[in-house]
Amino acid sequence: MTMTPVRSSNLAKVGYDATNNKLYIEFKDSSLYVYFGVPKGVFNDLLSAPSKGQYFHRNIRGKYHYQQI
Repeated sequence: MTMTPVRSSNLAKVGYDATNNKLYIEFKDSSLYVYFGVPKGVFNDLLSAPSKGQYFHRNIRGKYHYQQI
């Protein structure tokens, strides 16, 4: 899985494991989280969102089980 750098004041990189529907997000503070059961469309929408941070807060945070890794 490849982590893609993104332009954001909060997020640094994102990656997606399509086999297991896992979304990986590395934040600017270097913390890394995996979000479980995330549809590929949500990942694609995150990548194309004008504000990655706003999209994350509205559509991912608090909606999917996650774990810091």
